[in-house]
Amino acid sequence: MLYSREATGGFDETVDRLSKAVTDHHFGVIETIDLKEKLNAKGVEFAHGCTVLEVCNPQRAKVALDEDMSLATALPCRIAVYEQAGRAVVSMMRPSVLLGLFEKGEGIATLASEVEQDLVAMIDQACDAGGG
Repeated sequence: MLYSREATGGFDETVDRLSKAVTDHHFGVIETIDLKEKLNAKGVEFAHGCTVLEVCNPQRAKVALDEDMSLATALPCRIAVYEQAGRAVVSMMRPSVLLGLFEKGEGIATLASEVEQDLVAMIDQACDAGGG
């Protein structure tokens, strides 16, 4: 259900490498959400780094939405970078699993698999030393 990797670098470095990997794979970062900052701003003390990148390939998103607008509930793709036991971890929900919940045709399953391959490659790039 999840694809997760422990990064070789620190938290901030991993977020930066992930951002670069996203553009290297012809996706865009729609939004970067710093959950630690958001929670602390609401008066909830939260000490762990946790940043979520919402990423999208517009051409592929259009194909999915043209098939069924309800797929918008699963878009954009989200990749989380978080601190766990002193290490940076990068994780995402597999699009093949998420879009599989919609019980759509083979075209959407193929699209989800293609997007998943790209997201895995982005995470791998971000987690490996030298990252790109």
